[in-house]
Amino acid sequence: MKSATTTTVSNGAWQRLTERLGALVPHDLLALVDRVAIGAIFWLSGRTKVDGWLHVTDGAIELFRTEYRLPLLPPEIAAHLAAYAEHAFPILLVLGLFTRFAALSLLGMTAVIQVFVYPDAWPTHLSWAGLLLYLVGRGGGRLSLDRLLRLG
Repeated sequence: MKSATTTTVSNGAWQRLTERLGALVPHDLLALVDRVAIGAIFWLSGRTKVDGWLHVTDGAIELFRTEYRLPLLPPEIAAHLAAYAEHAFPILLVLGLFTRFAALSLLGMTAVIQVFVYPDAWPTHLSWAGLLLYLVGRGGGRLSLDRLLRLG
């Protein structure tokens, strides 16, 4: 059985370790890595839907017609909205501009994909949601245009 002294020393050592790790990996670094990581995921997805800069391909529209089949939105509109969102919001995230709004928008897109398109892909979507929720809750950090422009 452990004594109270051993437990106190163990807790103290653990506390010092967690404080050092917290200093080693600050919010600003986490936010930057999260912004770039989740931005890249959506950016690369958006690039598959366009030819050139933002010309939505017939193949992307057909994908929304046959595989994605979103309710309430015609495939032509859904394909364009998705392609534009997957380009605009990642740019905002990487820049750290309107970070919370961009992350919340991509979180909504993730929810739509989860519910209507690929419900069995919840582990992937949960990992995206984890990154996006962190940014919604904590913001872009000091290494962002939000901070430079004092936008929060």
